[in-house]
Amino acid sequence: MKKKIKKFHIAVDGSSASGKTTASKIISKKFKLKLLSSGKLYRYIAYKIIKNNNSFDKSFVRKISRSISEKDLNSKKLYSQNITNLSSIIAKKKYIRNYLKKYQMDFIKKNKFVIIEGRDIASKILPNADLKLFFKCSIQKKALRRFKEFKKNNSTIKINEVEKALKLRDFSDKNRKESPLLFIKGAVLVDTTNLTLKQMEDKIIKLVRMKIKQKIDANI
Repeated sequence: MKKKIKKFHIAVDGSSASGKTTASKIISKKFKLKLLSSGKLYRYIAYKIIKNNNSFDKSFVRKISRSISEKDLNSKKLYSQNITNLSSIIAKKKYIRNYLKKYQMDFIKKNKFVIIEGRDIASKILPNADLKLFFKCSIQKKALRRFKEFKKNNSTIKINEVEKALKLRDFSDKNRKESPLLFIKGAVLVDTTNLTLKQMEDKIIKLVRMKIKQKIDANI
């Protein structure tokens, strides 16, 4: 692919536990695209804010946003409940979104073959992406998936607690003033409610292959 086209961008959006991260990892590995999960950026900023006595100082946030490494984003320290809650709050702040948008745009400049997943990728980060995917799933199925994940580390967690948290996050993402979660015209809807992992994998690989072929044919 890389010998026939100069760049290839995929934008992946969707709500929590809709399957977008799993799908993005599959696509990244299969087609050798550099993957960025934008949610990790907000988690890292939240982690640093907590470490800095909950300081939201703009100069502090700007400074750390300019020095984020791949190692930082892969830290297991980013997945505490406090960080999850705070990352949802700071995602509503325009100045933080602007700082992290710069990080994402620099990422695109450095890597010509990329896939970025999040909640405002097609609308704000990759509006001209070659392929835009939007993932959705029923709240019941999402809660069950997330419950199984959390149960490994928290034996007392209840599925109704998980479902309530997901509903609140979905509402916040769709109704926030800054970069709300939206289905963008031209995006391909992928509803994972009734799909097995294998069915989802087959579907997204077919979509990517078709788009690559179209781009190669257009360049001939």
